[in-house]
Amino acid sequence: MIIGIDLGTTNSLAAYYTEEGPKIIPNRLGNRLTPSVVSMDENEQIYVGDSAVERNLLYPGSTVSVFKRDMGSQKKFNLLHKSFTAEELSSFVLRALKEDAEHYLGEEVTEAVISVPAYFNDARRRATKRAGELAGLKVERIISEPTAAAVAVGIYQQKERSRFLVFDLGGGTFDVSILDHFDTILEVRAVAGDNFLGGEDFTAVLENMFYDKFTQFDRLSLDSKTIRHIHKQAEQCKIGFSDNHTSVMECKIGEELFSMEVRLSEYENACEELLERIRKPVKRSLSDAHIRLSDIDRVVMVGGATKSPVIRRFAAKLFRMLPDTSVNPDEIVALGAAVQGAMKERTESIKEVILTDVCPFTLGTEVVREWEHGRFENGVFCPIIDRNTVIPTSRTERLYTIRDNQTKISVNVLQGESRFAENNLSLGELLIDVPAGKAGQEAVDVTYTYDINSILEVEVAVVSTGKKVKQVFRDRDLDMSEEEIQERLETLSYLKIHPRDREENKYLLLRGERIYEESVGEKRIYVEAALHEYEKALNTYDNAIIEDAKAEFKKFLEDFS
Repeated sequence: MIIGIDLGTTNSLAAYYTEEGPKIIPNRLGNRLTPSVVSMDENEQIYVGDSAVERNLLYPGSTVSVFKRDMGSQKKFNLLHKSFTAEELSSFVLRALKEDAEHYLGEEVTEAVISVPAYFNDARRRATKRAGELAGLKVERIISEPTAAAVAVGIYQQKERSRFLVFDLGGGTFDVSILDHFDTILEVRAVAGDNFLGGEDFTAVLENMFYDKFTQFDRLSLDSKTIRHIHKQAEQCKIGFSDNHTSVMECKIGEELFSMEVRLSEYENACEELLERIRKPVKRSLSDAHIRLSDIDRVVMVGGATKSPVIRRFAAKLFRMLPDTSVNPDEIVALGAAVQGAMKERTESIKEVILTDVCPFTLGTEVVREWEHGRFENGVFCPIIDRNTVIPTSRTERLYTIRDNQTKISVNVLQGESRFAENNLSLGELLIDVPAGKAGQEAVDVTYTYDINSILEVEVAVVSTGKKVKQVFRDRDLDMSEEEIQERLETLSYLKIHPRDREENKYLLLRGERIYEESVGEKRIYVEAALHEYEKALNTYDNAIIEDAKAEFKKFLEDFS
C-alpha cells in the first residue's frame, strides 16, 4: 500500500487513493492534521503530534518543533538528555503517520510518496527520503509540494488548456510553481521559493510587536515556558484576523494579564518586509518560465498560512486577480501526494496522467575561462543543467585541458546560481587521467543526468581514449547548515577579485550579479560578458576608462531589466 504524506513544518498529514479519489487519513485522535511536534519524557517515551503540543506547554525543554527548516543539516535538537537531527525528528512524525494509516486502513503500509518544498536542494530531499526509511517506509518518489497541489487540482478540475500558479505558503517555507495544464498533462514550467519564510515568521511579527509594547519583558530573561505562552498567544492573535479587522493578544505573565489590541492595517504594515520577500520568488518564476503575469489564468493558494487575510489581500494585489481559495490549503498537498502514489501504482483511473517536474537549482562545474588570448580567469561556474529545466534530463558539456602536458582533469560538481564556483555548493569531485599533450588538445565530455527523484549522475569521458568515470550523488551527507550555504551564496563575490572603493561601482556589480543569477541560458552569457568588461575597466584604475565603462554598463543593466 502506497500513501501520500505532506511532511509540513507546522502540521503533517497522510492520504490514500480510492476509486472516488484521494482521501485524508485521520490520526489516532480522529484529527486530520498531526502537529509536527516531538516530545520526550524522562523514560525516553516519544510523543508526536497533539500530545507533544500539550507537553510543550508544560515541559518546553523536552519538546521541539519547526525542525523541518533544518532538514539536511547537522544541526542538533535537544530533548532532555538526548539530541536528534531534523531528519530523525521527522522520522518520528512519519512513523506516527504510518501507524495511524495502518490502523485506519487495516493493512500494512510499506511505501510513501512524501512532499517537500519545491526549493529544497538535493541534501534536504535526501534527508527527507532517509527520514521515511528510518520510519520503516520505502520512499522512491519525492514530490514538490506545489506540484502535488497542482496534481490534485489538475486531476479533478479538468478543463481546457490553462496555465496556473501555485502559491504555497506553509508554516516554515514558501514556494511558487508555474504549471501548464492540458487534458491529462501537467507540465511544471518553473519553481522558486524561500526556505526560510512561512507562517511562523508572520507569527513572530506579532511577538515582536508585543515585546516592543511591553518593554519590561526581555526574551533573554524570560523562562522558556513563558516564551512559549507568548508565542501561542501571538498565533491565536494572528488567527483572530480571519474574522475581524482587529485582534487581541492576551498574555498572562505571573499574576498579571497583559493585553494588546492590533488593527489589521497595523499588522499589515508590520509585515511589509516579509511580504516583499514573497515578491522575489514570484518574479523569478515568471522570468524563468518566460511569461508575463497576464499569462496566468489562475492562482491557487496552498498552505495553512494562506488562510490569513493579510496574505490573501496581498496576493490579490500582487497577481491582479482574486486567488482561488476553494481548495483546502491544509490538505491539498497530501491529496496530491496520494494521487502521485496512485500514478506510481498505475491505478487504472489515472494511469494516463503525465506529470513533468523541473530541476530547482542550476547544476554545473568549475572551469578556467579564457577571455582574451593568453588571459585566463580561474574559478568560473559553468552551468550544465539550468534551473527549471524539465526533468528527467541529461546534458553534456565538453571541457578542454588548459596547460601543456596536463595529465588530469578534475570535475567539481556544483549546485547554485553564482557565476563564481566558490560561492556555490560543492556536491563532490571526479578526477580522470588524460594523455599528455598541448593545451586544448585533450578534452572530456561531462554529462549530468538528473531524474525526478533528485538523483544526479555525473559521467566524465575522455574524448581521445574513451576512458570514463562515473558517480551517482544520492547519499552524501551535507555537513553545512542551510544558513551557512545562503551566507556563502550572498557573499559579495566581486570582493574576492579586487576591492572596489566607490559605492556606485559596488552597487552596479551587485545588480549585475543578481541579474546573472536570475537569468538562464543565453541571457547569462550576455550578462557575464558585460560584467567581465566592467570589471576589466575597474582594474585599470583609470578614472576616464572607468566612467565610460560605468555609463555603458549602467545602460546595459537598464535595457536588460
